[in-house]
Amino acid sequence: MTISPLGKLTALMEMIKFSHTVFAFPFALMGVVLASLASGTSPTFGQVVWICVAMIGARTGAMGLNRIIDARIDANNPRTADRHLPAGKVSLSEAWLLVLGAFALLLLAAAMLNPLCLKLAPVAIFFLVLYSYCKRFTAMAHLVLGLCLAAAPIGAWIALRGDIGWPVVVLGLAVLLWVAGFDIFYALQDYEFDRNQGLYSIPARLGVERSFLIARLFHVAMVILLLSLVFSVGLGYLYLFGVLVVTGLLIYEHLLVRPNDLSRLDAAFFNMNGYISVTIFCFTLADALL
Repeated sequence: MTISPLGKLTALMEMIKFSHTVFAFPFALMGVVLASLASGTSPTFGQVVWICVAMIGARTGAMGLNRIIDARIDANNPRTADRHLPAGKVSLSEAWLLVLGAFALLLLAAAMLNPLCLKLAPVAIFFLVLYSYCKRFTAMAHLVLGLCLAAAPIGAWIALRGDIGWPVVVLGLAVLLWVAGFDIFYALQDYEFDRNQGLYSIPARLGVERSFLIARLFHVAMVILLLSLVFSVGLGYLYLFGVLVVTGLLIYEHLLVRPNDLSRLDAAFFNMNGYISVTIFCFTLADALL
């Protein structure tokens, strides 16, 4: 059966779970807000558009590449065997075309922002590629993924100011720990498979109980880092209330998943983390505007 171009595009977007861009996108926009507060100027419409384009290109290319590199592993894992590449819903050449197009879009957006963004774009791509191989040699893959998503607010700051400031480094560290924490939860699904296949993750290396403890510590540190932003760029009570709401969402996320009960992992991973990123951005923006 011939699949229409629209159907093929839909399959490619499903392959990379395009809707999950919501995890990092609000933090990129939060980087825009912090940069604006620090410099006392507002970004132009064009700058915001190109930051969004860069974010979409980076995330799309990274996810597509991850699916290509992990295709054989996914085919052997009962949980992932039905993904688009192992199941033949998307061809390898189509996936590569998506990846190359997405990274070209990232480079174009970086060039349209400023010279430093263009110089650092290949560095960002290097870490996006590195992450896809990490599970083969280090349990620190969760932290590398966190570093990749931490680049979203840092990149937005660089796009507007042409430098790297302490406030956005703090935000980047908060994002890194947040992502690493929930990615540890996500890896619990493949705990037995990873151990049997010799793949690396914190759950496979340290066990389920210790993994829960590390994820909790990461998320506590994330909250502390978010609170510390109040002293660096002049955020106020609305932002603090937003951090309080995020703390509540994190606590609820940890209550959803227990070492002996992973049945609500999808709700904890997909729903709660989307709420967390959108919530902190909205309160940051509201505080900056009001």
